[in-house]
Amino acid sequence: MNRAGELYACLYAKEFPAQAVLRLRPEMKERPVVVIEGEPPLQTVCSFNAKARYLGIVRGMTKVELDTFSSLIVLPRSRTEEVSTHAVMLECAGAFSPRVEDRSGGSAFLCMIDIAGTEKLLGPPEVLARELLRRVRALGVSASVAISRNFYAALSYVRGSSSRISFIAPGNEGPALAPLPLKVLDVSSQHAETFALWGIRTLAALAALPEKELIARIGQEGKRLRQLARGELPHHFVPYEAAFELQERMELDTPVEELERLLFVVNVMLEQLIFRVMARVLALASITITLSLEGNATHARTVRPAVPTNDRPLWLKLLQLDLESHPPLAAILAVTLTAEHGSTSKVQLGLFSPQLPEPMRLDVTLARIRALVGDGCVGSPVLRDTNQPDGFRVEPFKIPLAPSVHSSSPATVGSSAAMRQLRPPERTWITLRDRQPASFVFRDRKYEVEYAYGPWLAEGDWWNRQTWALEQWDLIGRSSDGAMLCCCLVRDLKEQSWQVVTLYD
Repeated sequence: MNRAGELYACLYAKEFPAQAVLRLRPEMKERPVVVIEGEPPLQTVCSFNAKARYLGIVRGMTKVELDTFSSLIVLPRSRTEEVSTHAVMLECAGAFSPRVEDRSGGSAFLCMIDIAGTEKLLGPPEVLARELLRRVRALGVSASVAISRNFYAALSYVRGSSSRISFIAPGNEGPALAPLPLKVLDVSSQHAETFALWGIRTLAALAALPEKELIARIGQEGKRLRQLARGELPHHFVPYEAAFELQERMELDTPVEELERLLFVVNVMLEQLIFRVMARVLALASITITLSLEGNATHARTVRPAVPTNDRPLWLKLLQLDLESHPPLAAILAVTLTAEHGSTSKVQLGLFSPQLPEPMRLDVTLARIRALVGDGCVGSPVLRDTNQPDGFRVEPFKIPLAPSVHSSSPATVGSSAAMRQLRPPERTWITLRDRQPASFVFRDRKYEVEYAYGPWLAEGDWWNRQTWALEQWDLIGRSSDGAMLCCCLVRDLKEQSWQVVTLYD
């Protein structure tokens, strides 16, 4: 019943609600932890870790019963963290094969990975299983893997086996499943009661029943269950497809007001984001931190360094500096990190190109400057499509991935002048003769105009209220003590005012 080309790996993580909560709380993993759900005071245990199981914790215990355990940590169930961890697990499985089917349900995570034909790329099935578990452990989740040529044989075996890695040899599906209890199959309560009356408690006993007599008594469902017990039921694979999203969310146990406590949580979340993006040979290009505050308010900030990087101390420092300059206005209840990925390619410089500063020092320095002068005052100037003076905008500074190529031409030998832009422009008083500047006063000193070049007229934005019309002159003036001044004067034709906007050295 199994096609020769099939091979499946079943990834199984039990007590998933507890593992999802503890994934971003590594300091609690060495202590007994239970997760409760429901409305107070009717909350009951829905999941727990292994150390809590050793204390005698069982599913369904009430909050009052848990109070008798002094060393127990009780946490509320977080559906959002479960959804986030579920997506991370499927993303990890997708790194080994593009064909992944999600079979999760109840309090366990379970997915099937079609690994047929991956031996030359990822090695034998046992090697693939060890590498898969290593990556899952790095994500903070404990799981097990079963490999078989039959889809349902791997699924049933991983539910009933205590081994971390199991491999069912081709043709040995029935004997491998024989000692497992009947509960590893999806048996309805009605059929489970019937099998209990018949004394059927293992898959071996179910597989030994005659097929025709079983169908006559419980219908076609009996045939399906018998095939499951023998490891012979075929399956039509339904791949799971999801977009690659870099997001981590954590709901805090208590409201947080201090930035240091918040950064401790963010550090763990950054570690998970970097591990996930490095698995795809990518880097983090930007991170948006969204803080859920008391009073149903949110506070979101985006940090984007000059080049994509996976340097965790750098990201932590940039987030710290940004939150120090833009602190939240209330206590923090939950933290969400959303990242964009970028290329990990290095910047290629020419042999005689100037050395760029170290990325971490550059980004931290820019963040400190932004905290002093404002977000919109740091970056790279980009000209706008206008002739208006100071017609530019500031964009975030980015290092080009490749040096720009310009046509080589011999340098022009000759004198050059430096231009100093005055911001803001300084008002001046000017005397006109025959509609041309004859003299002007600048910084309490009068200058007689020796040479005047202009005027150059420019206007624009007639379609809105910020319309402008300017008359520009380049002047060379000399004061009474012989001092010379070369400058650019602009006349605002709407306000009939003169300003000095540029000095030439």
